[in-house]
Amino acid sequence: MNWPNLSLSRRQVAIAVCTCLVLIGFHFHSPHGASAKSSTNQLEIVAELTQGAEVGNIAVTADKRIFCSVHSFFGNQNRAIEVLDQRNWQIYPNSDWGKAPDASPPNWSGLNNTLGIQADGRGNIWFLDNPNPAFPTGRLIAWDTRRNELHQVIYLPPPVITENAFLNDFAVDAKHEAIYIADTAGGPDAALIVVDLKTGLARRVLQGSPNTVPEDIDIEIDGRVISLGETPARIGVNPITIDPAYQWVYFGAMNGRSLFRIRTSDLLNQSLDEQQLKQKVQRYGDKPISDGITADSAGNIYITDITANAIGVTNAAGKYQILYQDDQKLSWPDGLAIGPDGYVYGTVNQLHKSPSLNGGNNDAIAPFLIVRFPALAPSSVGR
Repeated sequence: MNWPNLSLSRRQVAIAVCTCLVLIGFHFHSPHGASAKSSTNQLEIVAELTQGAEVGNIAVTADKRIFCSVHSFFGNQNRAIEVLDQRNWQIYPNSDWGKAPDASPPNWSGLNNTLGIQADGRGNIWFLDNPNPAFPTGRLIAWDTRRNELHQVIYLPPPVITENAFLNDFAVDAKHEAIYIADTAGGPDAALIVVDLKTGLARRVLQGSPNTVPEDIDIEIDGRVISLGETPARIGVNPITIDPAYQWVYFGAMNGRSLFRIRTSDLLNQSLDEQQLKQKVQRYGDKPISDGITADSAGNIYITDITANAIGVTNAAGKYQILYQDDQKLSWPDGLAIGPDGYVYGTVNQLHKSPSLNGGNNDAIAPFLIVRFPALAPSSVGR
């Protein structure tokens, strides 16, 4: 037997096998290049919801319960729901709190106009409520999902919010007992709001900075420029999330091509003035015109790519790549959240067809979707 030839054959086989394994791993796990675009059969439909459940943002708890805000742009009175299964949902937390309030005493129950919703990993669901003319203060409302009772209310009065405030989304910092809010504020006054959960005190930061105001670019979907009223929409800081280590907050304008980040330690440092804080903001990478984002432990920021009917990712090198694209399943993907099962969950709501963004006409047709796909790296609930 010719041993030298056999040895060479084994070496060749080993090299070939290793090469195949590397290529397979690259194909399914790399968020870069042509191989990053995953098969759409990995994009699962979790739920198909009826009228009245025009979902906005989403939160998934550690025990895998799914909660969503209901987008007020569609004009119904529901404000938040729990998704029970593939077809069924119920108003959440109850008929008093899960709908728009009928009256406005200082201690009212009910949600005015809620988009932001987050799980904190401790059994609480947080709602971010906007002001209205009868009650000119925002609120953060925490509901204990295990005990089914109100846990905490934090008020956000002027001047923490401005007259044109639109409290859109937020990130919960469970390590530092803080919440970071994206206030689109009509565009030019867009800012972040830092809330101390122990004291309830809040500060408005980075207002009108290049990192929070919108860029002068159109939101064009299906050949139509999306307008708010009679003018093309220009929406400031909206997508916002926090990494699983609670070290970085990621954010950007909806009408913007840049994803930024800032350390939580800098946002919480009250000795920094505005100019010093602006200098702490870093450009993390590219992003599309987007609504929601979430993060994993490898620095991947998942992004709803609303003009492409897609969901993509910006990786740790700052490069953006579409992961999933589907004109039907992803017609305005809105909010994202990490579940306890290694999946990223998202809402799809056809928001560009809502009356507020469609000249007063409601052309959205149920079902409104909850989708999910496997994360590229581990994360944790509360993103």
